[in-house]
Amino acid sequence: MSIQGITEADISNYLLNTPGFFERHAELLASVQLTSPHGQRAVSLQERQMEMLRERIKGLEHKIIEMIRNGQDNLSIYDRMHQWTMRLLLTADAAQLPQVLLDDLKQRFQVPQAVLRLWGVDEAQAGLPAAQPVSDDLKAFASSLTLPYCGANAGFEASGWFDAAAGVQSMAMVPLRREGAEAAFGLLVLGSPDPTRYAAQMGTEFLSRIGEVASAALQRLLAQG
Repeated sequence: MSIQGITEADISNYLLNTPGFFERHAELLASVQLTSPHGQRAVSLQERQMEMLRERIKGLEHKIIEMIRNGQDNLSIYDRMHQWTMRLLLTADAAQLPQVLLDDLKQRFQVPQAVLRLWGVDEAQAGLPAAQPVSDDLKAFASSLTLPYCGANAGFEASGWFDAAAGVQSMAMVPLRREGAEAAFGLLVLGSPDPTRYAAQMGTEFLSRIGEVASAALQRLLAQG
């Protein structure tokens, strides 16, 4: 919009660069009428500024509430992770570790399905369900994972470890390895009938922490040397 060659941008720039204008013409502030965003009634400039300020404060309040909620959620996750770690540390019988790990993980984090496979275990532990044989391709796949995999159940070998009746639609596959090692010695797999529970775009930091704790605990089952 322009008036005799003067555009709205010209007026805006003039007012921005002439801070004393409204001091010299204070009566304009009281006479300016704007449309309220909450109806078609006209309001004064001061009233409109107050409405904008209230809206901004309300937005900040929502952000603060969200931050508090996120902080409470994070504290809850930290507490559950701590309790799970303690449970593993207090499991004296190494042969019980895989089942304790899975059962406690499902209970504390509401994981519908969880399975585990380990290779290179000590001969004394070779009969454990978690030590069932897996293919070389699966071992290579686990070792290739630098981060947990999350996504749809696309017919991976690991998906066959679940009970068919579980109806797993999405999976998270967490490699288990010694600290600093490239080769994995196991794979922890979480499953859900919800296709969005483990989506490809989700963050994996928490799953990585679960993998680190599980790896540290399960090394007791591995053959030495």
